[in-house]
Amino acid sequence: PDSVGKTINLEQAIQIALANNTQMKRSLLSVQDADQQIRTAWSNVMPNIAASANYTRNLEVPVNFIPAIIFDSSADPDELTPIAFGTDNAWQGGFSVSQTIFSGQAFVGISASELYKTAQNESMRAIAQGIVTQTRISYYQALVAKEKVRLIKAQIERVQKNLSDSKILLEQGFTDEYSVLQLEVQLSNLEPQQIKAEYDLRNTHQQILDVMGLPVHLSIDLKGDLGLFNVDEVETNSSQNEELKKIDTLIPLALSGDSAYTNQAFDLRGDIRILDVQESLQQKQLIANKSTYLPNIVASYNLNWAASQSGSPVFFGTEDNRARSQTISLGVQVPLFQGFKRDAAIQQSKIQIKDTQLQLFQAKQTANKEIYTATQGLQQALKTSDALKKALTQANKGYDRAVIRFKNGIGSQQELNDAELQLQQAEINYAQMVSGYLIAKAQYDQAIGQVPFVGENIHKIKENIELK
Repeated sequence: PDSVGKTINLEQAIQIALANNTQMKRSLLSVQDADQQIRTAWSNVMPNIAASANYTRNLEVPVNFIPAIIFDSSADPDELTPIAFGTDNAWQGGFSVSQTIFSGQAFVGISASELYKTAQNESMRAIAQGIVTQTRISYYQALVAKEKVRLIKAQIERVQKNLSDSKILLEQGFTDEYSVLQLEVQLSNLEPQQIKAEYDLRNTHQQILDVMGLPVHLSIDLKGDLGLFNVDEVETNSSQNEELKKIDTLIPLALSGDSAYTNQAFDLRGDIRILDVQESLQQKQLIANKSTYLPNIVASYNLNWAASQSGSPVFFGTEDNRARSQTISLGVQVPLFQGFKRDAAIQQSKIQIKDTQLQLFQAKQTANKEIYTATQGLQQALKTSDALKKALTQANKGYDRAVIRFKNGIGSQQELNDAELQLQQAEINYAQMVSGYLIAKAQYDQAIGQVPFVGENIHKIKENIELK
């Protein structure tokens, strides 16, 4: 399989995800689209300048019939005389400029488009928070799978070592064939567990590659060792866990449950900020709908040239058969009645505002729940950390003693198997506790709206995204 070329640490995985994830690219397109909508909104209040030119060649000059009495008072009143109007060549051209003096909807549209861009920026920020959190969780899950593979391999090595020692003891007459058979059965049972663990590891690698926007068939290795990670310490003595500890401690942990801290989370969470901006947008839409009752005022200026000429065409004729005209006008259009459309639009805007306010209330309720759940997960991990570390230390000591007792003929094979099983369970429990803590911390950071590498300024993230 292909390879990315090196082991990836957590920070690198996050940066790749922010730069390469499809959701991030789409959110950037939405921000760029908002920029163009702002330009469109401004164009509605800018001057509209147009130039026009028209040339007409009369193959036959049009003829109209008028009463002959106009030219001859003695003519019969019913008599008509043909008169040719026009010339062989007719030219028309000029410039027109129109300027909106007042249009309620247009002016509200400008401020609304600015708010729309703010909403898209907030949406991008919220998506970035979600991508970082998703990357962290997928990374931690992959490390758990990696640790399980390591532990099963270590268990297989221990069983193989015990099996080798048991065969020697069997030859020396210090044990029976049943003890050897037990170890062989145990070894056979571990092999399918190893295969399953390796497949689980491959699946978790595919998940994080998908989050990072990379082909899922790539072969990667993730830096980190959950067995050496200490959740209670700020620093780490393991080079394998430097990035894990760095990102874990970037956002301070506060488990007090202070209401002021929760309110601060409301100000920082992307989903809540989007709803705040959305409500402001709907308020602008309400104002825009109300402005449809106001008049529209437009000023215009026209500069025109006209020329008529017989015979072969000369561009816009000569000075003798060319004329210029200028006009300036001010138009006021007052909408008097348009059915019930305008009032219905106003009522719809009010309904949408109330609906958004309900969504905002629900989002804050959800935020409270997420903060509480993540806090409980962190507290559980912190409270069980010491006990699990102690259990792991004791399990290691117990296994070492069981091996010595078995080799000396004091202990039984069952005693050795039990000690080995307890050690394996203690190792898995500790790794799962560390993973649970790290996942809860990632969820906690997102719940309070303070996600590593996603601050108030998202310009750096935009610069790193490549749209292909």
